[in-house]
Amino acid sequence: MSEPVRHRVPGLPDPGRCLVMGVVNVTPDSFSDGGNFFDPDIAIRHGLDLMAEGADLVDVGGESTRPGAQRISPREELRRVRPVIEALAAEGVPVSVDTMRAEVAEVAIGAGAKLINDVSGGLADRAMAPLVAKAAVPYVVMHWRGHSHDMNNRAVYSDVLTEVRDELRQRVDGLAAEGVDPSLMVLDPGLGFAKKGSHDWELLAGMDTLAELGLPMLIGASRKRFLGRLLAAPDGTPRPFQQCDAATVTVSALAAQAGAWCVRVHDVRPNADAVRVAAAWRAAAR
Repeated sequence: MSEPVRHRVPGLPDPGRCLVMGVVNVTPDSFSDGGNFFDPDIAIRHGLDLMAEGADLVDVGGESTRPGAQRISPREELRRVRPVIEALAAEGVPVSVDTMRAEVAEVAIGAGAKLINDVSGGLADRAMAPLVAKAAVPYVVMHWRGHSHDMNNRAVYSDVLTEVRDELRQRVDGLAAEGVDPSLMVLDPGLGFAKKGSHDWELLAGMDTLAELGLPMLIGASRKRFLGRLLAAPDGTPRPFQQCDAATVTVSALAAQAGAWCVRVHDVRPNADAVRVAAAWRAAAR
């Protein structure tokens, strides 16, 4: 396998290695830590702690996208995320906003967010592409086939790697046609979103195929179901989400070694260590 291309995304940190994005869920119902950081003051402290532990970016989200989750109103989403983004940005933290809504993204940018992380890749809100084009901010385009309440029914593929690659290419082309600068796009294969566990593993193992799109790749494996199922007890009971952090670290190291631009994680310190080890390994190999 050839040496993966390193990508630089304008306006974001470039430490010469895979970035680490720490997660701040300002929600009562996210799958692994819902409610832990629902209070804005606690969420702000957590974001600052993640930076102290080695995060390069902090991803603030106010709407759960766990399987089966129901949507909240834009007003409620903004109530949750705006004060957290404002406070973190004021402290110099590079903040991304995890949202599918252009309205929320626009306010977040005004509050200091540097990146939009849209799990729908612009499909959930047709106003998102014009906003991103106008704002000229980095934009994470995730592979998506539908909202959380029915996404499991859409996990049907003949060749998941080829189909995800091709569907991401279609989204990139569609967004570019609406004026979004491809140099500001980051791709996310959407592990766990309309994917079965076997699909997630195939996508991770096939990162070189996804790299054919020529854009930086964000990998969000942290505490996902496919890890809990891999590490299930002898009776088949999946390992609890928060007991999958060591497995997440392994995925982060392997993804960084394979050329990922960024890993999105809940437990920052060990993952920050992992990507640094991967960077040293690759440098020594060169």
